Amino acid sequence: MNVGAHDGPRTGRAAGPADPIAGPPRPDRLADYRGALEKQWNRLAAPSRPMRLPRDTGPVRTEVAKSWQRSLHTVDPAQSVAPGHDDISDRWSESPLRRPVTELAGQLRGIAEDSGYLAVVSDESGTILWTAGDRALRRQGEQVNFAPGGVWDESHMGTNGLSLALHDDKACTVFSAEHLVAALHGWVCYSAPIHGPDGRQVGVLDLSSSWERSHPMVMTSVRALVTAVETMLRAEAPTPVPGVRLECLGAARLLRDGRPVPLPPRQLEILALLALEPEGYTPEQLHAAVYGDRGVSLNTLKADVSHLRRATRGEIANRRYMLTGPVSCDAVDLLAAIEGGDLTSALWLYRGPLLPGSVLPGVEQWRDHLDVGIRNAVLASDRAEHAVAFGQRCPTDIAVHEHALRLLPRDDVRRAVVTARLYTARQS
Repeated sequence: MNVGAHDGPRTGRAAGPADPIAGPPRPDRLADYRGALEKQWNRLAAPSRPMRLPRDTGPVRTEVAKSWQRSLHTVDPAQSVAPGHDDISDRWSESPLRRPVTELAGQLRGIAEDSGYLAVVSDESGTILWTAGDRALRRQGEQVNFAPGGVWDESHMGTNGLSLALHDDKACTVFSAEHLVAALHGWVCYSAPIHGPDGRQVGVLDLSSSWERSHPMVMTSVRALVTAVETMLRAEAPTPVPGVRLECLGAARLLRDGRPVPLPPRQLEILALLALEPEGYTPEQLHAAVYGDRGVSLNTLKADVSHLRRATRGEIANRRYMLTGPVSCDAVDLLAAIEGGDLTSALWLYRGPLLPGSVLPGVEQWRDHLDVGIRNAVLASDRAEHAVAFGQRCPTDIAVHEHALRLLPRDDVRRAVVTARLYTARQS
């Protein structure tokens, strides 16, 4: 069949809704499910329909229906081709994905050609940068500009694998008439976002084919390939920028221009407190945060701050203890990510609790604040990768492992690891 064309709904018993995470049902029910989606698309999203969807969208999954609603404001379901850029050579040459994708090109091409799929890589804007795979599919993809230069974000091409992965920032499947644009109803797309070393999106990797080839194991390949790309991106991360950097999550060290500065634990603890309190402390407040009720004189604290001031080259004020120069800190970055709702970046930053060996009252308060904040965000997230990543850092947290298992698709290979973590946590 021509996967670039919109053919009518198949007849037969209407299938129930697909798994909300895994996507389409098993292969022997695809035709029925496709027919049910076509009927619902004709009822809700066809060009002649209103731009407001009812609450009941039948077999259409919630995340797809929400995408339809957003897309209908800017996308005509009757359009037949994606807009695009005439020349993407600069985009591709400057993209952080160019090197890892080029090195993995043989593997990507082999997987796509052997399975009758088209491999596609886009940037964070939804612009396709690279494709490989089945020749017939590549030609059919070119008919709708599913090719280098094509722009496939939600505002330009509606609901599709690339746009949904970018918007929801998680792996997704878009099957047949789940695509808003009718010309794409012959396709199935398996997509997952790619994140850079700082946790931000840098693009999407997608495997697409004709709807009859839909199979849940394709998503396993997509996730494995994304993991490989992200691993290569982390290995190529740039060297630390010049300046003073305090790392105090999971361990503690002070870096100057990327090189360690030897400091005793107490001074690292004080520096962490100063970094987390940009307004600073009076001497009495800092004394309470460091020593609590212990009978330690202010002169001891002043001596520690004096040593610390020399290590930071005078970046600490005198009368009110506060940082006066640019000292970056991973705990401060974590706090900003949590408060900004950027859980992906927060999990990338979180290598463990704040100064885990410290018993300073002020540190213990901040440690609890950060741990509770990120844990609650993970438990409130509907993205399985968040719970899986946090569970690696917190192996004894039963609730996090159980949350991960509720979110992971039944065929996801990560279930085995999470199940093992849960078993160990329950035994401890």
